[in-house]
Amino acid sequence: MSDLKAQFEAAVADSKTLTERPDNATLLKLYSLFKQASEGDCEGKRPGFTDPVGRAKYDAWASLKGTTNDDAMNQYIALVKELKG
Repeated sequence: MSDLKAQFEAAVADSKTLTERPDNATLLKLYSLFKQASEGDCEGKRPGFTDPVGRAKYDAWASLKGTTNDDAMNQYIALVKELKG
């Protein structure tokens, strides 16, 4: 396993043990970076207006289209480090 992948997995574990719950915008950023790093560009149909949470998640992930997996992993790691203080 690559060093970056190991750091990413450690950051994912750390994100689950944060002392304070991040605000919704930060949670969306974490979600979108995680999805981009693990699955790549967002695909599929945008959820309808009856699913505002699904729409927000979809839009956040879609905004990262074209970001490489490695870049998304690095951004995720940096964000979790920042949140840990």
